[in-house]
Amino acid sequence: MPYAPHHADSGTDAAADLDAALRDGPFHVALRAAIAARGLPLQRVQHHLSRHGVRVGITSLSYWQQGARRPQRPESMRAVRALEEILRLPRESLIRLLAEAHGDAAAGQPSDRSYRSPPEASDTLTELLVELECPPDGGLVTLGHHERVRIGARRELRERESQHIVRAHRDGVDRFVAVHHGDPGCDPERMTLHALENCRPGRVRRHLDTGILVAELLFDTRLRAGDTFLFRYGVEDGTAGASREYVRCFGTPGGQYALQIRFDENALPARCHRLTRPSAAAPRGGRQELALSRRHRSVHLVEPRVRSGVIGIGWDWE
Repeated sequence: MPYAPHHADSGTDAAADLDAALRDGPFHVALRAAIAARGLPLQRVQHHLSRHGVRVGITSLSYWQQGARRPQRPESMRAVRALEEILRLPRESLIRLLAEAHGDAAAGQPSDRSYRSPPEASDTLTELLVELECPPDGGLVTLGHHERVRIGARRELRERESQHIVRAHRDGVDRFVAVHHGDPGCDPERMTLHALENCRPGRVRRHLDTGILVAELLFDTRLRAGDTFLFRYGVEDGTAGASREYVRCFGTPGGQYALQIRFDENALPARCHRLTRPSAAAPRGGRQELALSRRHRSVHLVEPRVRSGVIGIGWDWE
């Protein structure tokens, strides 16, 4: 709920600053404005948090409002929700800004599907990444990514397999967060993640309404800056109806990307085409026809060096 400022003479300005910060962010600016509007020193904020059963150090609170660090651990997320109550802020106002910050940072990480309904799905994805404590910077640069997708006899997206070649640009990287976004009507609860080479499954989160599966792939080693690494994983899906495209969103430029779609012999499309657009939310661009190999029942594309935006393959059944 709105806050009535503590100091009457500066109340109007403080309220206006707080409203703007809650609307536009970023998280640390909104937090700083809220604390200032309440007129509370950090020691008092810490005291109120302890009364809510949450322990946070003064240093952490200071870093949060300066933007030097962001809350990520489950205990820290509990603290953020408590702060919304202590500072008399609208419910989810700080959580939303924090999720947006994680989403912006995660845009540079490899993600495995574009968002078919951008506002709803992207909000859900950022929440899931926060829940998994996904760091703002994954610490990996993609040098190569090869994907194989299989379309089943019912025209459904049956499964996909991804092989990544990455390089660490900081010390200590030991995981990759994979995102699978199924076709409309899919059931993430019935999807299965397989760690196939040089990785093992970690935590997995699923969201039924948006069809998103997010999973940690854990490495058996901690990479040092400059180290390269190769790993492979797959996702069994097959839970939705007829699939008509497979696309991928790149937040930043990267290395080579190759995509192959293989169709069941009893479900061959009439035609296939390459899809590109500058972002997941942008209108669809022009279509470039791709040749389908009838012998191998497959179609592919290779992008030697990807650019920011969406790339993939679509097909028509009739």
